[in-house]
Amino acid sequence: MTNIRKDKYKFSQALRPFSFAVALVACGAGLSLAWVDGSHDPVKTLLVLLGGVLLQAGVNLINDYSDLSENVALNSIQALAIKRNFRIGLICFVMATCIGVWFVYQVGAAFLVLCFAGLIGALGYTLKPLNYKSRGLGVILVFWLMGVLMVVGSYLALAGQWNSDVVLFSIPISLLVSLLLLSNELRDFEADRKAHIHTLVVRMGYAKGRLLYKLIISAVALNVILLAWWFNQFWLLSALLAFVLVPGLFTLLQVDAAKRGPLTSGSGRLLLVFGVLFNLSLLFGVVV
Repeated sequence: MTNIRKDKYKFSQALRPFSFAVALVACGAGLSLAWVDGSHDPVKTLLVLLGGVLLQAGVNLINDYSDLSENVALNSIQALAIKRNFRIGLICFVMATCIGVWFVYQVGAAFLVLCFAGLIGALGYTLKPLNYKSRGLGVILVFWLMGVLMVVGSYLALAGQWNSDVVLFSIPISLLVSLLLLSNELRDFEADRKAHIHTLVVRMGYAKGRLLYKLIISAVALNVILLAWWFNQFWLLSALLAFVLVPGLFTLLQVDAAKRGPLTSGSGRLLLVFGVLFNLSLLFGVVV
């Protein structure tokens, strides 16, 4: 067993408030498309954003629960902190579920299916028997859970109807959500490997994880270009202005572990800036 970073389980660390950009950007994309489609309801809009943030907070807070049963050295204070964070995370899920139930009443069974899939995915991220995190599937799961499902669910909650084109518009956001988690695994690669935490990067190796990071960014750029061309909405290309941040992130991929800390916050900044530009471009007139 190996000791891990002492402050890892502090509430402020476990909450990962910087990652709330994920919920705000993903929900914002779905809401933007719904507004353009003629669905304007400020109360529902705020409830969707609140539900998204609560879901993100819940996922963050239960994230480390599997460390209690894995081969990770914990002192009593760390173990208590993990249990406390887990309980608060469950409260966040309950509150998000209450909002979801109200939308099920408003929208119907289609939204119930999305909520059920999202809740199972969120709980299964770190809890047995699924425990996607320990299986190295976290990066893939969040693409669907905090990306596609959140964008589509936000649109459905506000518009009250299904539209398959929304899935296409969710892809660049979903890729950057996965990139954010991947950056976290790259940052913690050495510590996770020593602590026998089998993330995707630990399983595939740092060099391949670094390559995957670059491939995801390339896929985002390509996807935006294809969306702009397919829907004849060249405002979407303005989101690529966020890529001025990319060279600095690529530089951080090359440094030692001790200097790699800003990689995650920088990836979150990329997601936020890209998301704001992307969502504003949607509001300029994409009709889905």
